[in-house]
Amino acid sequence: MTEPTSIENVIVPRLRDIGDFSVMRVLPAAARRMVGPFVFLDQFGPVTLPAGKGMDVRPHPHIGLSTVTYLLQGAIVHRDSLGFEQSIEPGDVNWMTAGRGIVHSERSDAELRKRPQSLYGLQSWVALPQRYEETDPAFLHYAGETLPEVQDGGVALKVIAGSVLGLTSPVKTHSDLFYGDVTLDAGARFVLDATYDERAAYIIEGTIEVEGASFEQGRLLAFAKDGEVVLKALTPARLVVLGGEPMDGPRHIWWNFVSSRLERIEEAKADWQRDQFGLRIPGEHEFIPLPE
Repeated sequence: MTEPTSIENVIVPRLRDIGDFSVMRVLPAAARRMVGPFVFLDQFGPVTLPAGKGMDVRPHPHIGLSTVTYLLQGAIVHRDSLGFEQSIEPGDVNWMTAGRGIVHSERSDAELRKRPQSLYGLQSWVALPQRYEETDPAFLHYAGETLPEVQDGGVALKVIAGSVLGLTSPVKTHSDLFYGDVTLDAGARFVLDATYDERAAYIIEGTIEVEGASFEQGRLLAFAKDGEVVLKALTPARLVVLGGEPMDGPRHIWWNFVSSRLERIEEAKADWQRDQFGLRIPGEHEFIPLPE
């Protein structure tokens, strides 16, 4: 079968062990470092954690990016060095802008640990344009009911950020991008238009067909810049569509640091290693040391 001309890359995630469960690392990949401003995408779960267990991502730093947490099942408590503490639940959006520097932790709620709990979701990083890389850190939470949704012809769309099919999310961003949660009945079609030069779809569940070729769950399809892309569900399916305009130059990624300048990453590494980041999360005393 001829490869679809609309697809530039098919990315197969790598498995990463983070303690009590594993994540699938989608971006960055050797074949594709970024899609628009999206420089990182992880899927965690679906997993059921036994009573007494939970997510425990200890305090760690970020620079030069915004983190975007979007849950499908379960709950996570976010805490950061600005003093915010926020539980995120399915359909909500936590959008944290690191800018010149922030420290945060992500943990399971203490009460939920007392019984088995499901955990399933996506975390992405959005690189900041160069003029905003050293902006003030910030944290914003958007409840799921504030995000626009539409259902039609076996297609359900929820706009996480940016604009998709004429619907615009209230989520504040620093660059022109889009991020949507799409659920399809078997046989339904979703048409991704050519508004943006860089576009991709990550298949969370089910099997999708593009130009007669089928792709199973756990695949990122990165599309060519021109023309509509028709995504047909061969089974009930769920995916996210994401992308935006190309960034204003390449980005360097090392651990949790993103920057257009290598020297800025070296500075952040040294600050964290010497405990000179100058940021603390109220009530938390643990931290993740700089990787060797």
